[in-house]
Amino acid sequence: MLNFCYPITFLILLTACNRHQQPVPSPASPVRKLVWSDEFDYTGLPDPAKWGYEEGFVRNNEPQYYTKARLANSRVENGLLILEAHKENWRNAYYVPGSTKPREKDSLAKYTSASINTLAQQTWLYGRIEVRAKLPAGKGTWPAIWMMGENRTQLGWPRCGEIDIMEFLGKDPFTVYATVHYPDTTARGYSSTGTSLKIPDPSLDFHIYALEWNADKIDVFFDNKLYLSFLNNKANHTGQDPFRKKNYLLLNLALGHEGGWPGPTDDSILPALYYIDYVRVYQ
Repeated sequence: MLNFCYPITFLILLTACNRHQQPVPSPASPVRKLVWSDEFDYTGLPDPAKWGYEEGFVRNNEPQYYTKARLANSRVENGLLILEAHKENWRNAYYVPGSTKPREKDSLAKYTSASINTLAQQTWLYGRIEVRAKLPAGKGTWPAIWMMGENRTQLGWPRCGEIDIMEFLGKDPFTVYATVHYPDTTARGYSSTGTSLKIPDPSLDFHIYALEWNADKIDVFFDNKLYLSFLNNKANHTGQDPFRKKNYLLLNLALGHEGGWPGPTDDSILPALYYIDYVRVYQ
């Protein structure tokens, strides 16, 4: 996710079927140990020992307001993490009258959603990051699984680097995207290397989205099918070398707007639900 900062019960029970399927390790992967995970075998808010929140209007002029520790937008139930986007008015706690900054200029949001991350709780250097998820359907939905350097607060984006393990646009329900963003010496200040993969509609079933990451390269997989490979040396134009430093994980459900990459959001598909079965990190 390009980062410019500034009858439901029945359905949930149905999606929980065949949970926690064991992944088939990619043939090239070394034997690793599970070092961190959330199996979501509890009820309530995401475990605060493992997850923190982004709050407010955060990036890309997206219309959704990310709420903090609000069950309507982020919760664990029936063995699943659910990130849920709603059409509703929500007061902007960061509103500044007269400001033109995207984070501050609107007193009310028209949509709410959630973005959780491990920045304050856990970061990693290399390993396999694996997420089993079922994505939301409908035009305007924009779920993602991604990572950024833990030094983002100090260096800012793009110098911290970004690894998009999965992005999905509801307007194109048969495609997932993987991308890396990194600093360079151009006037724009960054480069992006990415690809897409045609897949069965990921809103109909759970799939495994995974990153294999070492000092030499980044590989991204969909159900253990490799579809992006990137050599880390290519990201060292400015000496920052972002993909040889610790990163943290983000899970979020954004919404689109007119002129944005996902396109405008079809309000009739809301609420939209993004289901995560588990998150596992191996090293």
